[in-house]
Amino acid sequence: MKRLFAILLFLLPLVLPLRAQFKSEAFSQQYNDDKASDKDSTDVLFSFKEYFGGLAHRNELKIGTLAAGSAVFIGGEQIYNRQYWKLPIVYGSILGSAGAGLYFKSQGNEDIAKYCFIGTAFSYWAMHMDGVVSFKTDKYPLPGKATLYSILLPGLGQAYNGEAWKIPVYITGLATAYYFYDNNSTNYERYRRIYKEASNKEVTYEGPIPSDVAIYYRNVYRRLRDYSLLALGAIYLLQVIDANVFAYMHDFEIVDDLATVNVAPTVIAPDTQLAFNTPPAVGLGINIRF
Repeated sequence: MKRLFAILLFLLPLVLPLRAQFKSEAFSQQYNDDKASDKDSTDVLFSFKEYFGGLAHRNELKIGTLAAGSAVFIGGEQIYNRQYWKLPIVYGSILGSAGAGLYFKSQGNEDIAKYCFIGTAFSYWAMHMDGVVSFKTDKYPLPGKATLYSILLPGLGQAYNGEAWKIPVYITGLATAYYFYDNNSTNYERYRRIYKEASNKEVTYEGPIPSDVAIYYRNVYRRLRDYSLLALGAIYLLQVIDANVFAYMHDFEIVDDLATVNVAPTVIAPDTQLAFNTPPAVGLGINIRF
């Protein structure tokens, strides 16, 4: 659990600067009329000039640019959203808990320091969640908002898109992948410990599992642990992409009469009617209109 938490804490500031959308040419069609004022455009990945101009309220920011810049410049989202009263809370919770963690760590209080650092991570997460929730836009659903929701909290992007029925599917997938990760990681550590004890020539090992069996199962569970972690990451990424794509396709209409098929009796005149006096034939005519 500690290792997984450390991985997620490390990846969070790396994930946020990514594009808020996975927009490709497939979505470059004119589904929305106003492209010039679209805050969700991904023409430019990140621009410091645009970001700080937005914080000064000289221009509007794309939500992806705002989230990316605020991943480093803490409090940027609250400044852009004109919620200045939140800044003391943001800085106090993040810097205060981080400082307390460093202090207790220096005093040898590892357990208290751990919970302080957990508080730092939670405060950092809450800052971004607040920034995304408070981001004002006239477009619904905004793909960048749906994407960031799913990055910050799996399933929230689907709820924002009005597809809450998908949440149990992804949560079940994530919980299952984590269960196998945790189980395989526990067994890996167990057989690794047994192998170290069995192969240590300085002590007498009297356990029931020999070293060659222990190293075999150690390698097996290490491989299964890695596969489980990959599955966990794949499901997490899938729900992010799902939220993004379906937010883009929200206004894409499929009507029932996209194509019509008409079947009616008809008289077929053959090409050889005049030359060979061939009588016309009676049959069915099928007319397909797109």
